[in-house]
Amino acid sequence: MNTKIIETTKEYISGLFHGNSDGHDAEHSLRVYRNALNICKRIDKTCSPDMDIIVFASLLHDVDDHKLFHTENNANARAFLSEQGVNTEDIERIVSVINSVSFSKNRGKTPETIEGMIVQDADRLDALGAVGIARTFAYGGSHGRDLYSSISHFHEKLLLLKDEMNTDAAKTIAEERHLFLLKYLEEYEREVACDE
Repeated sequence: MNTKIIETTKEYISGLFHGNSDGHDAEHSLRVYRNALNICKRIDKTCSPDMDIIVFASLLHDVDDHKLFHTENNANARAFLSEQGVNTEDIERIVSVINSVSFSKNRGKTPETIEGMIVQDADRLDALGAVGIARTFAYGGSHGRDLYSSISHFHEKLLLLKDEMNTDAAKTIAEERHLFLLKYLEEYEREVACDE
């Protein structure tokens, strides 16, 4: 894939997510993209994933997210990809990967393709560690959640992610970030207890 199309895709998501402050902004999509590239560098070379599919799916994975947009059938992603001259078969492959990412819709499901596994892992990694903590409170604050409700999200989702990674590369990264979450929760509980 040429760098011009990648830059055009980055510009598209920057415009689409402009003003978003709930943790599903363009920076999140860029981190997912970088996570996906990092996983690709570390996976078994016999897998040979299609990098064009991974690049598009990772950058566009939230452009039709039901929490953010009222689109149907991945309308934003399809329109953008069509404008870039992506063929119909590849659009379907990219959309299939995008649809395998959401935690709430795909809990316990393993994507059918290596591209889907990589992008799902890349998105889930961004919900762990220091960034995952920051995103949890950004999302909570923008939706009127108090601290206790945001902390509950750790137990409902974040602490489960480590065991739902698909690739060995993501499992290694997730382990470290999971430990950081546990340390944070331990410190949070200690400080809350001191306030009583």
